[in-house]
Amino acid sequence: MRAANTNTAIATKTPTRLLEYVTVVVAGQIFGLPIHRVHDVFVVSEMTTVPLCPPEISGLLNLRGRVVTAVSLRRRLGLTDASNGERRMAVGLENCGEAHGLLVDEVGEVLELDHAAMQPNPVHLDPRWVGLSQGVHQLKDRLLIILDVDAVLAFETEREVA
Repeated sequence: MRAANTNTAIATKTPTRLLEYVTVVVAGQIFGLPIHRVHDVFVVSEMTTVPLCPPEISGLLNLRGRVVTAVSLRRRLGLTDASNGERRMAVGLENCGEAHGLLVDEVGEVLELDHAAMQPNPVHLDPRWVGLSQGVHQLKDRLLIILDVDAVLAFETEREVA
């Protein structure tokens, strides 16, 4: 019987950690939201404005009998509101027990990406966006910015600190 050679390198394939992201588009830029944070995707029909609220809050929505705070991702990113009268889409998220509808220009597809392939934010990325991003994925023809949902919905806390 021959002894096994312990010096032989065994090729082990490092398992990839695939994560799924719901893609959304705002002002032509594609963003990814971790799918485990997304509860709903819906068309916004009626919204009630709230006086004296932070500018990021567009109003309140009624989603199947539940009050949902509508947060404008455009405003959160420091962009102006869209001027067109197209239908508005929202992604339902929950944070700290509160329901939020993140208003976006459009909702795309679900992408499954390798977490190890995520790159740090580019140095030229708008500083307002850096604090809301976990990193980026280079797609075939676009740059996908992965949003940090907690940071996107933490605007009220930022005001309290300021």
